[in-house]
Amino acid sequence: MFDDVVDVSVAAPWSSGIQVVDGDTVRSGGEIYRLVGFNTPESGFHARCGRERALASEATARLRELVDDSDVELSLAACACAPGTEGTDACNYGRLCGKLKADGRDVGPILIAEGLAETYTCWATACPRRKDWCAG
Repeated sequence: MFDDVVDVSVAAPWSSGIQVVDGDTVRSGGEIYRLVGFNTPESGFHARCGRERALASEATARLRELVDDSDVELSLAACACAPGTEGTDACNYGRLCGKLKADGRDVGPILIAEGLAETYTCWATACPRRKDWCAG
């Protein structure tokens, strides 16, 4: 487990190599990062309804906008996984965990304030149930 946040990338938009995968996942330096502290609706076949799919698309587009229009900073963060499993298939589907800032602001609270994400704080080795975006 990581003791704290460790800087893995600081650069201007797109020159940083940060690519948005979905509303809470990015790719950088050949690694995929699940952004921590918030959760966005599921997309594609993981979405439970059309509303969730539409919100997922909006969240992804908004995160791309934030990355495109800002100086971005991606920092490694601890994952809610068993020790020694971070970045493996046994933890978080093989993704590392990170925090992403756009012009010095964490993107999570921005997406939450815009209704495109929920606060999502995990415990040491587990996470809470996710919001039902189809409930309205």
